[in-house]
Amino acid sequence: MNQLRLREIHANTLRNGTDFTAFLVTKLAETLDFSYAHKLLDTIPNPTVFHYNKLIQAYSSHGSPRQCLSVYVAMLLRGFIPNAHSFNFLFNACTSLSNPFHPQALHAHFVKWGFESDIYASTALVDMYAKLGLLNLARKQFDGMPTRDVPTWNALIAGYAKSGDMREASRLFSNMPSRNVISWTAMISGYSQNGEYADALALYLEMEKEKGVKPNQVTIASVLPACANLGALEVGQRIEAYAKSNGYLNNMFVCNAILEMYARCGRIDSAMRLFHEIGRRRDLCSWNTMIMGLAIHGKCSEALDLFNQMLGEGISPDDVTFVGAILACTHGGMVAKGRELFESMEQKFSVTPRLEHYGCMVDLLGRAGELQEAYHLIRSMPMRPDSVIWGTMLGACSFYGNVELGEKAAESLFELEPCNPGNYVILSNIYASAGRWDGVAKLRKLMKSSQVTKAAGYSFMEEGGQLHRFIVDDRSHPKCGQIYALLDDVHVKIKLLGHTTDIDSITEDTDVTL
Repeated sequence: MNQLRLREIHANTLRNGTDFTAFLVTKLAETLDFSYAHKLLDTIPNPTVFHYNKLIQAYSSHGSPRQCLSVYVAMLLRGFIPNAHSFNFLFNACTSLSNPFHPQALHAHFVKWGFESDIYASTALVDMYAKLGLLNLARKQFDGMPTRDVPTWNALIAGYAKSGDMREASRLFSNMPSRNVISWTAMISGYSQNGEYADALALYLEMEKEKGVKPNQVTIASVLPACANLGALEVGQRIEAYAKSNGYLNNMFVCNAILEMYARCGRIDSAMRLFHEIGRRRDLCSWNTMIMGLAIHGKCSEALDLFNQMLGEGISPDDVTFVGAILACTHGGMVAKGRELFESMEQKFSVTPRLEHYGCMVDLLGRAGELQEAYHLIRSMPMRPDSVIWGTMLGACSFYGNVELGEKAAESLFELEPCNPGNYVILSNIYASAGRWDGVAKLRKLMKSSQVTKAAGYSFMEEGGQLHRFIVDDRSHPKCGQIYALLDDVHVKIKLLGHTTDIDSITEDTDVTL
């Protein structure tokens, strides 16, 4: 029943003297005609808490917390006492408020009327505090609950994950008496969003072995970024097959996550295949992912062609689009085109350049040897340059042997990240290339006095659906003897074959299962 039909019914009831106002309030709230429903509610001579709750619920489900509070106040002024459902809807609505005053006032009313024993409303209260970032209040409410169900645990875990406290989220997860798919997804999503990709993927692989728990669309969309960042192509392909068999490719979040996974893992052909399969369902994220993927893998002309195609289809670019387009110019050495794109951001598309865009331009100019222009661009930035921008500048100075600008870039880096040994090493190499051995000695002395040491780098390798982390000369793996025997065998064969490039002929008779 649409809004127009409901208004016609209301007109007939007024004309005939019948009273269907209570029914109309409920139906109008369901059809999102909130203002009309609100006016009708004010005219009912004998409304009930149910009718107020229906309107509060309608406002809540459409992100209108202030209107929810307005209806709640009106209900109190007319002498009605809310019930547990009222607070359930109100707590859900208040998750988007920035000021904690109203949520805490509602909490006081909740306690006043003695609804703390209601597990649903109490869980909504934990969830509200957690989403507002008031984790101390969420935890206090959680700890004080006589009984908790899985959603209660999930609400608090999601709150800790959102705040970046994965250690506490993990501790809660381990202590849960029972878990559902939302519990696992909250943890996987938390690890992924906080850049702890190895933990996200490891937990997903553990979830796959859990009986009675099946990954859903949100789980898939959460773990695929971990596959993308770790280069876990084999697991990613398996996840895509699972998503396809369960009909999850209808979800654009899943499609875009798979697209990013293939693009970042170097399978541009597979990414482009999926991009074409998505067809008209493509959104701006799809275009951005594909443009970025092509740019990163050196397919610069294809990336810019796709950018132009996107414009031709009437899709407006955003700041992410321009990062990909300028990056394509960087990898293709197209300085003039990069300048043109950078200047067009505000002039043509009303997109204000951000730190990332200045970083791309510094990289573009630095790679092309335009070091003075890059340095002037940094100095003209409306925001403070970060370590990435100065690091890019220092790298360009190292490549072109520019001591003067290298010193200026390094000076800013020493201030921004004094414990990063890489900056000292790069500047030392610049000095060494220029024969400035006094500068090299000075830097070594500075590193020693500041107790700056080089940290060992490590790599990830995927094999058999598992991730293995290792450093140089690592002997921690239980099968390191077999691994090093294989490496020695490969080394001998390379020498015997005279540095052949036929890798298959080298490794066809050797195998180690990790």
